Amino acid sequence: AQSENILGYFVNVERIPNSCSQPPNHISLKDRKILVNVSMAYYRLNISAYNEAGESPRAIYIVPEFPVTDLPGQIHVKSQGTNAVVTWTPEYKPKCFVVDWGTSKENMHMKIITTATGNFTLDNFQPYKLYKIMVHASDVCQCESFIKHEKTFGVTHFYFIEGVPRTGPANVTILNITKHSALVKWTEIPAEDRLGFLQGYRISYTDSSRKKSPAVTLNTSITSYHLTGLKEKTTYRVQISGFTSAGEGPQTLSQPFSTPKYGTVEPLCIFIIQHES
Repeated sequence: AQSENILGYFVNVERIPNSCSQPPNHISLKDRKILVNVSMAYYRLNISAYNEAGESPRAIYIVPEFPVTDLPGQIHVKSQGTNAVVTWTPEYKPKCFVVDWGTSKENMHMKIITTATGNFTLDNFQPYKLYKIMVHASDVCQCESFIKHEKTFGVTHFYFIEGVPRTGPANVTILNITKHSALVKWTEIPAEDRLGFLQGYRISYTDSSRKKSPAVTLNTSITSYHLTGLKEKTTYRVQISGFTSAGEGPQTLSQPFSTPKYGTVEPLCIFIIQHES
């Protein structure tokens, strides 16, 4: 019954962030669907219905992040003093660039660059935090209209200063233990604890005599490793750490396991033979 009384809908398309002074794009429509062409910047949609009595409360919808595919350019960022310098390939000179950078959609900065340039400088960076940098291009540079015309040129991620991971991987477990081998599994270090671009993991293990085996270095896509060449009837302790370009983080707590004296126990079957009298 309420939907029969609805005369139409208001949709406000709001860019996050928006350094222009104009209000969000205000769209009035009759249908319950709308096609909006936007860049890969963050956007908020405020949707309300109206009838003769007035306007309803607004529903808020945040446009989800798009997968970064098939972008025309590649963005390069490097630290320089207290700032970061952005360059790009292929060489491209639209009328203006619009740049977003920050650690999340709640903490983004925006800069409009209207001069022909081969690079530009960004600021407001903190160490050990992962930043997302998006460069959009537009051939319409009036602040009130470029949001409708901007197209994302490239996206990259950047640490102003990298640190070592603050923790090791979680949920380290030892499985499939035999006389001479064992399977080590773990879950990856959470993004917020990496403090830099994670380059890999390092596994070290010692036996009960405290003899340390050579450490094993693995890339970040691997979250399990098969230890081989172990001694039978021996207790081992395993520790894992992650590392970035800044160095190695702390090791996990020591995980003990013991190899058996014999191989894997096979199922035992008992047959009962009954003689009839």
